[in-house]
Amino acid sequence: MNDAALKYSLCTILLLLIAVDSFADNNDSTSTKITHMIGVDLRPGYLFPTHEFFKGSNQAGERINATLSGHLKYGFKFSNNTYLGKEYPHAIQGIGIAYNTFFNSSELGNPINVYLFQTSRIASITPHLSFDYEWNFGAAFGWKQYDEEKNPLNMVVGSKTNAYINLGFLLNWQITSNTNLRGGVGVTHYSNGNTSYPNSGVNTIGASIGVAHFFGNNTEKRSSNFPSQNHALHSCITYDLIVYGATRKKGVFPEDQSPMLVPGSFAIAGLNLNSLYHFSKYFRAGISLDLQYDESANIGKHIANTYIPSDPDEIRFYRPPFREQFSAGLSLRGEIVMPIFSINLGIGKNFLCKGDDTNSFYQTFVLKTHITDNIFLHTGYQLYRFKDPNNLMIGLGYRFNAK
Repeated sequence: MNDAALKYSLCTILLLLIAVDSFADNNDSTSTKITHMIGVDLRPGYLFPTHEFFKGSNQAGERINATLSGHLKYGFKFSNNTYLGKEYPHAIQGIGIAYNTFFNSSELGNPINVYLFQTSRIASITPHLSFDYEWNFGAAFGWKQYDEEKNPLNMVVGSKTNAYINLGFLLNWQITSNTNLRGGVGVTHYSNGNTSYPNSGVNTIGASIGVAHFFGNNTEKRSSNFPSQNHALHSCITYDLIVYGATRKKGVFPEDQSPMLVPGSFAIAGLNLNSLYHFSKYFRAGISLDLQYDESANIGKHIANTYIPSDPDEIRFYRPPFREQFSAGLSLRGEIVMPIFSINLGIGKNFLCKGDDTNSFYQTFVLKTHITDNIFLHTGYQLYRFKDPNNLMIGLGYRFNAK
């Protein structure tokens, strides 16, 4: 098992659960007044053939293009007589567990997902039908990873534990006062954030059908003793300062040689300053200054061996100059704001960089889990060029000018 991926996954899930409890206690004196939910989902899907392994270069000699998962979820929403319940009457958050099959258990396994989720309404269609979204963020355990002897053709999955990210859009039909039928489509991504190689990623798109049952009063009460926060109060700029770190594996591509996986792991350290304008209580956007030091960046250009050894353990490097391992970029950021969680998406370009490993467009997916009004956990993932996994981002943030 990849120890780094497992530690990141377990620590992240534990910290997020602690943050959920802390946020509820700190932000609503009546936070114990919640409505509980139990839900089940069935999700058949299509697996994108992004690697020859999926196209038939596997032991079965058949295409792998289908997936199926069953989900059991516990969630809660804040009561309509609490501040958070009034401000976000449709938001439900909780934890889920899922069993997956890719119909090739001998080479891919049947992973178990453990994740946090949040769902809420985008728009009402009729009094009993709405258009909703749901995101899942967690870890998938039990993959069959690449093994030179036992699983040599699986050049996609390099660790038994991988990050799990899902985004779905749903039609939500309230069939009784406490029971909803939900169906829609969603996309899923699995990756270990380059904590181990290979790491081509597994990507799927599929349907979802499920039932959610609420226990207690599920009616929505619009009136409340809590004053509503109007747009003027939310129309402000806040500044989020984030410090994060991670480790990653690194492959190099010597000229006229086969790619090689460098032994050991490399450190990542970064700092983001998000300047975000609050357009409403649900959405904020702005620009971010992104600084990152990557100990592995551009090492392929600084091989110290006079010839390329056949054994990767024998390869040696000169330390690249700091300017080849440090980058500074600007990114556009958009953030969906809900109770406890915020989803922050970004796209940017490094303006201070040197070398192919840092001179690139980059994309970020970040989950901010609020502990207090000012302090939040930062759990994210960075891509280069919209397709190349780069690194995880696990850190802590502080919000200035919080309202």
